[in-house]
Amino acid sequence: MGILTLITSILNGVLGIVPALTQQQTNGASTWGTLQAPTFPPFLRNNPLPLGYPWGGLTAYSNNPYTEAPNTGVVRRYTFTVSRGLIAPDGYEKNVILINGQFPGPQIEANWGDTLSVTVKNRITGPEEGTAFHWHGILHKDTPWFDGVPSVHQCPIAPGQDFTYTFKADLYGTSWYHSHYSGQYAGGLFGPLIIHGPKNADYDVDLGPVMLTDHYHDEYYDIVKTVMTPLDKGGNPRPSSDNNLINGKMDFDCFTVKAGDKTKCNNNAGISKFKFTTGKVHRLRLINAGADGLQRFSIDGHDLKVIANDFVPVKPYTTKVVTLGVGQRADVLVKADQGASNSAFWMRSNLSTPCSSTNQPLALAAIYYDKADTKKAPKSTAQNVPDPGNCVNDDLALTVPFYSIKPPRPATTRNLDVSFRVNASNIFLWELDKQSFRANYNSPVLLLAHKGNLTYTAEWNVKDFGSNSSIRIVVNNPTPASHPMHLHGHNMFILHAGPGNWDGVSITNPNNPQRRDTQMLPGNGHVVWQINADNPGVWPFHCHIAWHSSGGLYANILERPTDIKKDVHVPMIMAQTCRDWAQYTNTDVVAQIDSGL
Repeated sequence: MGILTLITSILNGVLGIVPALTQQQTNGASTWGTLQAPTFPPFLRNNPLPLGYPWGGLTAYSNNPYTEAPNTGVVRRYTFTVSRGLIAPDGYEKNVILINGQFPGPQIEANWGDTLSVTVKNRITGPEEGTAFHWHGILHKDTPWFDGVPSVHQCPIAPGQDFTYTFKADLYGTSWYHSHYSGQYAGGLFGPLIIHGPKNADYDVDLGPVMLTDHYHDEYYDIVKTVMTPLDKGGNPRPSSDNNLINGKMDFDCFTVKAGDKTKCNNNAGISKFKFTTGKVHRLRLINAGADGLQRFSIDGHDLKVIANDFVPVKPYTTKVVTLGVGQRADVLVKADQGASNSAFWMRSNLSTPCSSTNQPLALAAIYYDKADTKKAPKSTAQNVPDPGNCVNDDLALTVPFYSIKPPRPATTRNLDVSFRVNASNIFLWELDKQSFRANYNSPVLLLAHKGNLTYTAEWNVKDFGSNSSIRIVVNNPTPASHPMHLHGHNMFILHAGPGNWDGVSITNPNNPQRRDTQMLPGNGHVVWQINADNPGVWPFHCHIAWHSSGGLYANILERPTDIKKDVHVPMIMAQTCRDWAQYTNTDVVAQIDSGL
């Protein structure tokens, strides 16, 4: 059939609109991608509402989100049971790992200032695996133990064991959670994280998450093995995805499967559908929850008004295409005013082929105004916005935070440049500051720092910034590959990004630069970022391409180690989890074939 024939069949309504598979077959117990998926309120109301809002009189314009976050006293509890399953998100049946039987996973929802308590039950069998969960973009001030990176904050959750993460919803907007154990989240362990907070723009309907994910038919562990295999024995450090999904759904051309592959496959799995209310403004929470690909999102005939990047409200600006690297989010507003109430339009997300490795880059979903026939395909045409192929985010001059903060003069500046090498075993490895990372699951760096142990093996790639009050990092990337670079525990001031090495002077919007937790680092280019060292802990800084993290493109930022040692509130569960993991690994040897993260 081929890619063009597949897409044409969907556009003409031959495939996708009336699926041949049930929702249970494609996505398990999830309702994502269906017209029964939930919409979301401006905030949760089963809690006190001082001055009419859970956060009282705080606003997006007047209050510093990093120093004035409320404490509502409300605890939101969730339980995640993690187990294997068999589903066919695009019609190709595969073994996955699910949360509560759902793909993508269930939403976590809270108000700004609530406390979240999430119990993860590791019930992965056949074979068993450890796991750990990261809450992407959460600052974890006073709870650095619960950031969820094994070998850094905790030992992995052993098979058959439970672990409860407790932390404050300290920022607001759109994010996601995911496993942080090898490339495991590419096997299905991710879901949306929505924290309601003050508005910085008006809208009528919150349609919730739109998760954009490249999709692989091979199991994640097999992909990691290929990434970490010697090059002369078939190793491939940049494997290609097989498809591209919107909220866990898309069709696939089953005639393109590898010769001899007898896996069950159906061309007509079905695509995601969304309902717009004519004349109303809709909020879409875009999330690139993929493993590798740079996504370019658009809606035929409609402009997108961007109101937030990651967990940072921005001064609204209008575009036709939103570009998101892995881990990045954008909240956009879309008005349903481009046709009569029986109109329908295509939603599109394309993997940027100059920046991603994929066999099928195009994802489609259908948007129906309220009186449109949801059993018919839209007839709209795509926006005429060619892919520039430069693998970058929107110009930093456009992305101005709604709440203004001027970064101070940095107390220290350091380069963490990207490089790669082929080791003595002929395995391709990525490096940050000339070091490739490898985890030790049994010795979390943060727990060692709390005991006063500040001497670490080189492959843990710990960068000790001592008591410095602010830190500036220059990341030069002389390699041709782009990288979505993510920092835990902070929103970075993004001071500059561009081609070549930084000139040491240029800063975009120096009085109020873009802030976000994930930023695209261009190939043969640079990014300069800065943080205020106001969050003692060990904070991973890494490429969010799963296969690059597997290959070692990762470092640990050790922030204010003296204050870590002073903190005596380490939960007892941390030591018990390490004892459980040690007991498990004493009898079952864990095959850590990559960096571990």
